[in-house]
Amino acid sequence: MTLPVAVDAMGGDHAPDAVVEGALTAVREGLDVLLVGRRDAIVEAGGESLAVIEASEVIEMSEEPSRAVRTKRDSSISRAVNAVRDGEASAVVSAGNTGAVAAAALLRLKRLPGVARPAIATAFPVPGGQTARVLLDSGAMADCNAQWLHQFARLGSAYSRIRFGVAAPKVGLLSIGEEPEKGSLLVKETHKLLAADDEIDFFGNVEGGDVLDGPVDVVVTDGFTGNVLLKSLEGTASFFVRLILERLSEGGQAGAEALRLLAPLADEMSADNVGGAMLLGVRGVCVIAHGSSSPRAVTSAIRVAHRMVEADLLGELAAVSLPSASSDHR
Repeated sequence: MTLPVAVDAMGGDHAPDAVVEGALTAVREGLDVLLVGRRDAIVEAGGESLAVIEASEVIEMSEEPSRAVRTKRDSSISRAVNAVRDGEASAVVSAGNTGAVAAAALLRLKRLPGVARPAIATAFPVPGGQTARVLLDSGAMADCNAQWLHQFARLGSAYSRIRFGVAAPKVGLLSIGEEPEKGSLLVKETHKLLAADDEIDFFGNVEGGDVLDGPVDVVVTDGFTGNVLLKSLEGTASFFVRLILERLSEGGQAGAEALRLLAPLADEMSADNVGGAMLLGVRGVCVIAHGSSSPRAVTSAIRVAHRMVEADLLGELAAVSLPSASSDHR
């Protein structure tokens, strides 16, 4: 029997209400959920029927992650990760402070054998029912060395295969040009490692515009660049969606018809369907949902966590042959 997914009820901009509502939907779908947080707040949000692990503290979005994890040992994030470590839950889901979730997972779950540093793998929906693309690292490790990025390439390739069924994922290295000689020293050094690796299908350098509509399935970069790219794409998409809606709403009947036709595409491309990002490289299935997650997004994250447990994501990743890498940044 699969253990429940531990869900941080207090994490996110709309917690606990959105988290509780999303968890209730997941339970109605037959998924097993264990909420972690302040019981009174969970009950007030309508979660009186859900199993709860009491946690008296909350790590705020503005707090320094490592320090918060060390000092707030009774936080909902820490307790949720502990539930996985202690065998009470099969996975953890949180829309809370991303750095704190990563720090807690690294501290309490530890790394998989051979992993120098974990990476956050973010999936981007692609229109037309195509397989989602994966970007990593999108925020776990701001400073990286080439060896870590080499490991990210193999982990990301395996993740694309396991989660999205891509038999031989094409891997691209994010740079400022397609030519091998372009990019920072880090990119150039990483390119040499990836080009010589027969374990992955390395396409070569890709640019920012290739992430959503390009020739690769997996895009590898350092956590600083990846997070900037991720938030830039989110902000740009939000801006243009708002602009289009404003213009169409002023277009009378023709505008209304255009909105009707665009609605299915907007729904298909919604981040709510993705189910959050996956922290790869730790000894546990750890889904980091967006801080502004809606109830629908929370439900999607719980679904993904359950699916990855059933697919034995940890076992598959542990079996990946990883190139040796120093745990120190150089």
